[in-house]
Amino acid sequence: MGRHNRRRVEAEPVLRSTANERREHWRGVEYAVRTVSGANAVKPYRCPGCDQEIQPGVAHVVTWPADDLGAGNRRHWHTPCWAAREHRAPTRRG
Repeated sequence: MGRHNRRRVEAEPVLRSTANERREHWRGVEYAVRTVSGANAVKPYRCPGCDQEIQPGVAHVVTWPADDLGAGNRRHWHTPCWAAREHRAPTRRG
């Protein structure tokens, strides 16, 4: 039997619910919120709450709209920034 050289089309990755994931509402939108250790991070992320970098190895939360099954709109927040999101407006860069 011959070899198939066609490229497989992979489905969009879906983030599965885990024990450290919860749902929270903010500004009328339900968000999936996942706590991460940061140990596997290879780059810094910019927190939308304070506009500061989250360095690799720093524990933080990742959030995305709950209806975004591929989590393409996920954002990395410092844990205290996410907790205080109701009391501050997102910072604007630029």
